[in-house]
Amino acid sequence: MNLREMSIEDLEIITNIDSLCFPVAWSKQDYQNELLDNEYAQLYVLENDDQIIGYIDFWITFDTCQLTKIAVLPSHRGKGYSKQLMDYMIKKAEESYCESVSLEVRVSNDIALKLYESYGFIKVNVRKNYYQDNGEDANFLIKPLGGNLL
Repeated sequence: MNLREMSIEDLEIITNIDSLCFPVAWSKQDYQNELLDNEYAQLYVLENDDQIIGYIDFWITFDTCQLTKIAVLPSHRGKGYSKQLMDYMIKKAEESYCESVSLEVRVSNDIALKLYESYGFIKVNVRKNYYQDNGEDANFLIKPLGGNLL
């Protein structure tokens, strides 16, 4: 396994994975904007035998970390790859003295909810009609880290 920073050359594969994993996929331009224009965005890919099998996109803004996207190819799920990506994000957040990590997840996404709960994320709110494709609600979750107390 190899975890490395995402590059522009990866975007075709990333948008392909995104379209397989999410009902509303981000475009190549969306990812390009994240890479080139968002100073807070941190994007990484996970490779197996030089093939990208997953990725993560998160923002570190001052004392908070926001998970924006995490995906693993359906053919590679159930092997702990999401955990490798999550572990890396949390490590980076802790190194940046973030007080918490937050995210939104579909209320119907039981697999993702179980993953996040295993990391100690707590549901703090429900964002009504959050998803544009079907108006589904999102659970807003936070994982306290400690921030400057570390």
